Amino acid sequence: MLVALIALAVAALGLTCAIVYTRKQLDRERATRAADEERHRETLAELDQQRKSMLLAAKEEALKLRSLVETENRERRADLARLEQRGAQREEAMERRAQEMDSREDRLGRREQELEELRGGIDAERAAISTELERVAALTQGEARAEIITRVESELTPEIAARIRAASDRVREEADQRSREILIAAMQRHAADQSGETSVTVVQLPSDEMKGRIIGREGRNIRALEAATGVDVIIDDTPEAVVLSGFDPVRREVARMTLEKLLSDGRIHPARIEEMVTKSRADIQLLIKEEGEKACFAAGIQGVHPELVKLLGTLRFRTSYGQNVLVHSTEVAALAGMIAAEIGADEDEAREVALFHDIGRAVDHEIEGSHAVIGAEILARLGRPANVVHAVRAHHYDEEPRTIGAFVLLTADAISAGRPGARRETLASYIKRLERLEAIANEMPGVERSFAIQAGREIRVMVSPERVDDDTAVVMARDIAKRIETELTYPGQIKVTVLRETRSVEYAK
Repeated sequence: MLVALIALAVAALGLTCAIVYTRKQLDRERATRAADEERHRETLAELDQQRKSMLLAAKEEALKLRSLVETENRERRADLARLEQRGAQREEAMERRAQEMDSREDRLGRREQELEELRGGIDAERAAISTELERVAALTQGEARAEIITRVESELTPEIAARIRAASDRVREEADQRSREILIAAMQRHAADQSGETSVTVVQLPSDEMKGRIIGREGRNIRALEAATGVDVIIDDTPEAVVLSGFDPVRREVARMTLEKLLSDGRIHPARIEEMVTKSRADIQLLIKEEGEKACFAAGIQGVHPELVKLLGTLRFRTSYGQNVLVHSTEVAALAGMIAAEIGADEDEAREVALFHDIGRAVDHEIEGSHAVIGAEILARLGRPANVVHAVRAHHYDEEPRTIGAFVLLTADAISAGRPGARRETLASYIKRLERLEAIANEMPGVERSFAIQAGREIRVMVSPERVDDDTAVVMARDIAKRIETELTYPGQIKVTVLRETRSVEYAK
């Protein structure tokens, strides 16, 4: 019974606690709902306030846009009004111009008609005047024109001659300048080929693997080779080949010999390169000496100074217009000896002059001046005879040739230099050209006789001093030159010289 009462009391107490807890929960929920409703009302109030603000801002923006649009419309209407006004003004101006053009065309038409009428009257008057002049002068119009032209030509001949002289001087100056420009342009255009032929040596390699050994670690070997020889070593994509570039042929030959020795030896390093360069230089000097001695022996010249022998041997590595200078010198020496023997001159002197005539080419890249003058100075310093020195200096007309040896050298040098690919002309065509030259000159009025000289390079015309004065001679020379240019075909140029000589002769009785 007691347990039941206690259980009932506990149940009642639990029910009471549950009721109290439930009421508290309900009170909290009512408070939460009231707070949420308050926050909702506040949010709605804020949203309403924002909506009103946005509506107000939108109205203000709409007013601004409306005012801007109205302003732009007013400006556009003003611009259109101005453009319409300008268009109207232009139309009025065009109408005025069209009216003016019509009036001008009318005036021009009337003036052309008046001019035609005047031209017809002038032609009629001119014909009448010509008829009257022919009747009074007893000359036709053609005869009068010919007489006037003859008088004018006689009066203008001095002026024409003076103008020809001035024009010739001007043309000569312009031609000299133009010739320099042409030569410079030609040399520049062909310099690459010529320098490639005369400044490059190609060394063949056993394989492309040797290129890496020639270059060396970090390029040490190639730098040592270039520094020791003074030439540029070019290693590119050319298969199994190395290019040596330099303007000094002796240095290039030293580099070539050094490289070939290194390739055959197999040991390539800076110390070995310097050793091989020294040895190659000694070999080259020995080769130069041997070549010089061979040339002197072939020409039959003894007692030559060692330095002169060395310079002569150096010519083996020089070329002139594609011709080896040492071979050319020995050939000229042989030719000069033959020519001297035929004319009874000193053969030994002729061969010596011819052998040493290009000795200046051995050092002309180091010393300024003509190789003839340089060679003469070298020969004079080394004690060669005065006739030899003079002939070498004069073989390119740096001074006027005076000795037989000088003229023999000029002849032999021209034969050797002109032999490869020299121009050949038949005797018949040569004589025909000379005869035609003299015929052209003899056809001019006042010419007494003419002579084609210097193998047709010059024609000298002798004129009558009574019929041809100095001014007419100038005009005649130009006319003859013009006819030669148009009627003949010839190499080089032909000089026309008109000679007018007056002699006064009296006899003492």
